[in-house]
Amino acid sequence: MPCLLLFVVLLFPRVTLALMWFFSTYLQRAFHDQLALPLIGFFFLPLTTLVYAYELNNHMPTAGINLLWLLIAVVIDLGGLGGGAHRQSRR
Repeated sequence: MPCLLLFVVLLFPRVTLALMWFFSTYLQRAFHDQLALPLIGFFFLPLTTLVYAYELNNHMPTAGINLLWLLIAVVIDLGGLGGGAHRQSRR
């Protein structure tokens, strides 16, 4: 079951963020009831927003291996954004 949940989160991070915002206080605790950062994260870096919220809610320092996980999430998010522009220019 945890693998299925991870698979859904990786495939649909925006849906996961929306469900977490409406049905839990997970994002509110991570971002201290701010609306701007989770909203920007929803549109531009959804997986990074989820990883950062996970680290903050579990009181993990953003250093070492945790920073590596955050950077991997950024690379995955930016790869999804830039891939469409590259395919568009090839046509």
